[in-house]
Amino acid sequence: MVKKIKLNFCNPYIGSNPKYKRMNKEYAVGLDIGGTHITAAIIDIVDMKVIDFSLHKESFDSNLPVAEVMTIWEKAIRTAIENSKVENTTGLAVCMPGPFDYTNGVCWIKGQSKYEHFYGLNVRDLFQDKLNLSNDFPILFENDAVCFGKGEVFKDAENLSKKVMAITLGTGLGACFIDKGESISTGELVPKEGEIYDLPYQDGIAEDYVSARGLIAGYFALSGKKINNGLELFNLAKAEDKVAIEVFEKMGEDLAAIVIPWLEKFSADGFIIGGKIANASEYFLPVFNKKLKEAGSEVSVSVSTDNEIAALLGATSLLYTV
Repeated sequence: MVKKIKLNFCNPYIGSNPKYKRMNKEYAVGLDIGGTHITAAIIDIVDMKVIDFSLHKESFDSNLPVAEVMTIWEKAIRTAIENSKVENTTGLAVCMPGPFDYTNGVCWIKGQSKYEHFYGLNVRDLFQDKLNLSNDFPILFENDAVCFGKGEVFKDAENLSKKVMAITLGTGLGACFIDKGESISTGELVPKEGEIYDLPYQDGIAEDYVSARGLIAGYFALSGKKINNGLELFNLAKAEDKVAIEVFEKMGEDLAAIVIPWLEKFSADGFIIGGKIANASEYFLPVFNKKLKEAGSEVSVSVSTDNEIAALLGATSLLYTV
């Protein structure tokens, strides 16, 4: 049973014109929502940091009925607020996988074995109803890869003056392009909608090769053995399975071939790798860096050590937008 604690959500608008938005409180609720989990935290949006003890995670089946999923989401939010001891929050920022209408808050996820009952629903309205929020209370949404990239940028003040490309390696291949803290998804310098997962590559698209399913398929092609996920392959590599190591190295080559043209076109200063597969970077990063050097690139490459925190910070950074 969800413990009922009072949610003090404050309207951050000063005066009657929302164009001149100012935060009259310094805390917001950040949510990182995935196919099997929700992570909630209270963020100090002045210092861009997670409030101590507020981070709370719930695992669940996203194909449960909508009402049951919303109850789990509510529990995560209420628990984060209660643990933070923060009395007032001024916005709700949500990191959400796509396809999703991030401006209007409508979910278009279909055929991905997650959130099947949410297709066509306005998630902003669902939050408003579940949390009893006013229509003018900010509830903002952003792509999970963009949130990760923005969060990594905001963690290091020096990145706010740079152009950064960030990717997430997991069940899929996410990407974003950040210029001085702003996500760039249109124009000739970035691929369509800032996405690289569907770029044509070899016999399919980039995500067919650089993702968990790409690793699984690669291992089967070389060994004839089936594995269930990327973690299993990672454990094989740690056990010095030569085929597993070779598969990761091949992914490093494929990743380089896919991103180098866009790193050059975007004139990126930095490249940040995140996602669960980033934990296996010791097996694919040397090959990737070698290919980068061969291409004459001087882009700084880094691997994120806290994807979830980055996503939460990136989501709440949306509340700075005027």
